[in-house]
Amino acid sequence: MPVELRAVRAADIPAITAIYAEQIAGVNTYEYSAPSLDEMRARVSAIVDAGYPYLVAELDGVVAGYAYASAFRARAGYRWTVENSIYLATAMQGRGIGKSLLGELIAVCEQRGFLQMIAVIGDADNLASRQLHERFGFRTVGVFTGIGRKHGRWLDGVQMQRALGSGDTAPPSDENPHD
Repeated sequence: MPVELRAVRAADIPAITAIYAEQIAGVNTYEYSAPSLDEMRARVSAIVDAGYPYLVAELDGVVAGYAYASAFRARAGYRWTVENSIYLATAMQGRGIGKSLLGELIAVCEQRGFLQMIAVIGDADNLASRQLHERFGFRTVGVFTGIGRKHGRWLDGVQMQRALGSGDTAPPSDENPHD
């Protein structure tokens, strides 16, 4: 059965929370403790209410992963730039679900008028994430050495960037793309 990509629903919060908790056990996020269902619900709502896309991948009726875009920075001059996040259930990795999610997230962000997408990869050794982003035209624009500490070791963070739509080749409209 093919992967179904769709907008997040309230009923997805328990699965999203469980997937994120799996990632906290590793080094894909610098959080140390898994958020509660209420905290995750609030996080998802804040992203969606701000006008950013939040997608879920479902395989055989099970939430296999999710991806969303959020503000890169709070200042107005950054409003055309988003940061992406992608998380997959460990058992669902290696099936092309991340590729489907990232491709759809890029398309939705372009439709909404965003012009740049940033990926912040918390562990420079996460080659799967780096290669996934490279497949979609992201390029490494920075490496932060020893930026985070988890599981007794310092981690290097990688920033990757990709233009969306016209990118920086044309001036944006004066409108906020996620209003």
